[in-house]
Amino acid sequence: MSEGSKGSSLAFGQVVIGPPGSGKTTYCHGMQEFLGRIGRKVTVVNLDPANEAMPYQCAVDIAELITLPDVMENLKLGPNGGLIYCMEYLEANCDWLQEKLAAFRGHYYLFDCPGQVELYTHHDALKNVFAQLAKWNFRLAAVHLVDSHYCTDPGKFISVLCTSLSTMLHVELPHVNILSKMDLIEQYGKLAFNLDYYTEVLDLSYLVDHLASDPFFRNYRRLNEKLVEVIEDYSLVSFVPLNVQDKESMRQVMQAVDKANGYSFGDQEQRSLEALMSAAVGADFHFTSTLAVQERYVQSQDKAVEEEVMDL
Repeated sequence: MSEGSKGSSLAFGQVVIGPPGSGKTTYCHGMQEFLGRIGRKVTVVNLDPANEAMPYQCAVDIAELITLPDVMENLKLGPNGGLIYCMEYLEANCDWLQEKLAAFRGHYYLFDCPGQVELYTHHDALKNVFAQLAKWNFRLAAVHLVDSHYCTDPGKFISVLCTSLSTMLHVELPHVNILSKMDLIEQYGKLAFNLDYYTEVLDLSYLVDHLASDPFFRNYRRLNEKLVEVIEDYSLVSFVPLNVQDKESMRQVMQAVDKANGYSFGDQEQRSLEALMSAAVGADFHFTSTLAVQERYVQSQDKAVEEEVMDL
């Protein structure tokens, strides 16, 4: 895995990023189990120096190099400054990471990354670490998790779209945006539009009109229109819905990531996947999966309405 060695074999994996509480660690745990069941050798690499409770089997842990509590105590830094220092320290000690990863040749890698948004939109340390991995013949896709509850608030959803776009442009990796915790979306409130409107990021002018009905956002209509124009002009942002507890949802995400980083598996893994799913992969699976989530959401809303009527 020497730097610049074109003869070394390719290594594939996912860089799991996203804001705090979006479910990155839970995703790594679920994806590790899912890929393991279809025969893929998975190595999870924890790059979050603040991550102390890890449910997954961690093969490489940045805590062996540096920890956030130590940095905060010794350098008198806050959590944000401490995380930035940790990432800069990792960048300066990439040889440590290279040595650790060399012990897992031929594996598929999941990199569990910190939750500080600035690391993916402004700061260059993690971006440079990813670039270094590319020089070592790693073919990575960024999996950007966003909590699905933002869909219930049009203002927050526009902010999420801006953050996702900025992350995609800054990180410079093949990108898969994920709406996580879809199994909890009915608890967050009623959606203004169908779910596919949010996953496919359709005509956002409807979202601006919906925001204008709020007295607070009415004064910021022009600002929201310009933000929406930027998002639509790039035409890069879309989302894949995810419920970690649902096998079909996990398969959908896996296929999107494999397509993004160019991973191709053999016949044995395909047979294992078919046995696990006990169903053929549909050509229009993403669309039908989104419809299934939407149908469950609508049913939960209808049930809530019926219960209110019964109470009356």
